[in-house]
Amino acid sequence: MSTNLLSASSKSEIGGVIQEYFWKYENQQLRIVYETLGKGPQLLLLPAFSTVSMRSEMGEIGKLLSPHFQVVAVDWPGFGQSSRLPVNYGPALYQQFLKDFVTSVLKTPVAVVAAGHSAAYVLQLANQLPTVFSRIVLVAPTWRGPLRVMGVNPQIRGMFRELVRSPFIGQILYKLNTLPSFLKLMYRRHVYADAAILTPDFIEYKWRNTQQSGARYAPAAFVTGTLDAVDNQADFLALVQGLSVPLKVVIGESSPSKSRAEMDALTALSKVQKVVLPGSLGMHEEYPTAIVEAVQDFLLSSTV
Repeated sequence: MSTNLLSASSKSEIGGVIQEYFWKYENQQLRIVYETLGKGPQLLLLPAFSTVSMRSEMGEIGKLLSPHFQVVAVDWPGFGQSSRLPVNYGPALYQQFLKDFVTSVLKTPVAVVAAGHSAAYVLQLANQLPTVFSRIVLVAPTWRGPLRVMGVNPQIRGMFRELVRSPFIGQILYKLNTLPSFLKLMYRRHVYADAAILTPDFIEYKWRNTQQSGARYAPAAFVTGTLDAVDNQADFLALVQGLSVPLKVVIGESSPSKSRAEMDALTALSKVQKVVLPGSLGMHEEYPTAIVEAVQDFLLSSTV
């Protein structure tokens, strides 16, 4: 495992210094791309898992916090500019990656802001290694993939995942599910609260991210629930109850009803600090200023 500056051909997503981390999993080397911005104590920014997941969605939060922290925004394996190899994307991979990245690249204890499905992975690591995080902020935390939320049974979800991973048919299915019109529909339904932001340029930018070689493998795992780090709500809540690290949860007031119910169950726990702000599942990208205003003092208290 090693880390160094990335080639000049790679594009900055948050206006920082682009770097890469070479990580081996099941005898395959994956190139993980991350970006640093600002000076001071480190702050890890983890984007949500999604078909269009990339570190740029944490960019504005990073820029706003960079006067106080050295923010580190990472593309998860299989997403963004990181390697998109046809490996077995699942909880074991992401649990090991997060542990290795945090303990190898960052100076712990480190504060973290995690969006969406990243939440359970952060909580699992905080339970496993209680000293790696100083403060945890979860933004619109989820733990169930889209098809699982819809109630699709495991057999059908597994068949769909394998179809998308397959040659030819998988490429066609993935292309249909990443058409600009479909991406815009998904954003309007449960990602953004303000549809006016979904301009043709915005959608094209997201669409381009989905068209890289090997791009379909990790999103197929996410959509089918294969990346769900826990199996049920009780296990998710148990991760919070086992925490020894201060936790703050940010909820979007326009979140889909099923996701909102899960978030409300989480914030009902006594040790959780809660704030409700405008937005939905993509609130970390849509309303970064409001989020930073709500969590900055909480994060800075870890540096005192």
